[in-house]
Amino acid sequence: MDDVTLRCLDSHADYAACVQMQRDVWGEAFADVVPATILMVAQRVGGVSAGAFDADGRLMGFVFGISGVRAGTLAHWSDMLAVRSEVRRGGLGVRLKRFQRDLLLDRGITRAYWTYDPLLAGNAHLNLTRLGAVPIEYVANMYGETGSTLHTGLETDRVVVEWRLDDPQVALALDAAPEATLDAGVAGMPLVNAGVVGMPVVNADPVSRPGEAALPTAAWVRVAVPPDIAGLKATRPDDARAWQRATRRAFSWYLANGYRVASFHRASTPAPCYLVTTDP
Repeated sequence: MDDVTLRCLDSHADYAACVQMQRDVWGEAFADVVPATILMVAQRVGGVSAGAFDADGRLMGFVFGISGVRAGTLAHWSDMLAVRSEVRRGGLGVRLKRFQRDLLLDRGITRAYWTYDPLLAGNAHLNLTRLGAVPIEYVANMYGETGSTLHTGLETDRVVVEWRLDDPQVALALDAAPEATLDAGVAGMPLVNAGVVGMPVVNADPVSRPGEAALPTAAWVRVAVPPDIAGLKATRPDDARAWQRATRRAFSWYLANGYRVASFHRASTPAPCYLVTTDP
C-alpha cells in the first residue's frame, strides 16, 4: 500500500480506532486488549503506539510496545503488531516494524523483544527472515487462555525473539526484496517433526509416531513445522496438538543444550523448517 501514512497515534480517535482494531483482529472476547489510556501513556515513557492510516484516515495496521530496562540496559517490548486482512501480504507489517525501529533508535534503544507462535510459518518468515529477529527462548503456554479466536485449540506456546536494532544484519533483512527471502531450505540436514529419514536417521512424525525417536544431535538440524497450522486446528485438532507437543519438545531441548536458531526456511521440502545449529 503506497497510499498509507505511518505516524504515532495522537488523538482520542486514533486510540479508539486501535482498540477496535484489536477486537477486529483477535476477536471480541479477547481478554488482553490494550486500552486507550495505556496506548496513550506508554508513549510518554518511551513506548511506541503507531499506526498506518489510508487516504481516508482509516487505521489499516498498528504496532504497540512499551519501553523499560532489561538486564540493566534500555529495552523495548513490542507487544502487538496487526494489519487488516484485506491489506496483508503487502509489506505493511514490515513498514510498521521499520517505523518502530527508527523511533527506538532515535531514543537510544537498541534491543527490542516480542513473541510469536513458532507453528505459524508465515509469522516465522516475517520475524526471522524479513526482520532479522533472533529466537532466544521457548515458553510453553506463555499467555494461558486469552479468549482470542486466533488462539482457540492450542496452548499459547511462544518463542521470544530479540531484535538487535543496530545490527547490520537487521538492516540487510529490512532492505532485502521480499522475493529474495524465499528459499528452498538447506539440503542434507536431519529433519525433526516431519517423519522423514535423513542422516542421521530421524523418525519423529508428530502425528503417527509422537516422541518416538531421540532428537538428533548433529551440528545442524532442521526442525519442521506444518505449512498451515490454522487449517490443521480447524480440521484435525488432534494433529495440531501433536505438532505443538513435538515442536515444544524440540525447541525446549535444543535451546537448552547449546543450539541457536540460525534461520527459517518457508519453502523447504517437505515442510517449512527452522535451522538450528551449535556452530557460532
